Amino acid sequence: MHELPIIGEILKIAIKHAETNRAGKVIRIKIRVGELSDLFEEWMQRYFDFASKGTLAEGAVLNIEWTPAMFRCGECEKVFPVKIREVKDVICPRCASAKATFLSGREFFVKEIEVT
Repeated sequence: MHELPIIGEILKIAIKHAETNRAGKVIRIKIRVGELSDLFEEWMQRYFDFASKGTLAEGAVLNIEWTPAMFRCGECEKVFPVKIREVKDVICPRCASAKATFLSGREFFVKEIEVT
């Protein structure tokens, strides 16, 4: 259920930009979501459909681009992606060090808004 406040913010952004640009309707919203955000694509669209009723964005489709978790090795400084749900430990692919700092993978942002 934590998707609802996030969807509310995405909807606000889309409507604000549509109104600012005198658009008649929001058709599609492309968003980038970090793999570790604990958001579920199906629920994001369902909540969006619910929250957008009666607005310029009613009926709009969310296109979600998932981005991997990114880490930086504490030994060799290599930045690398990790499919965190598929591995037990985060290990640098260059030097095999287990010393890694989390950089990104929990973010979400609106990438593009398609309007008519």
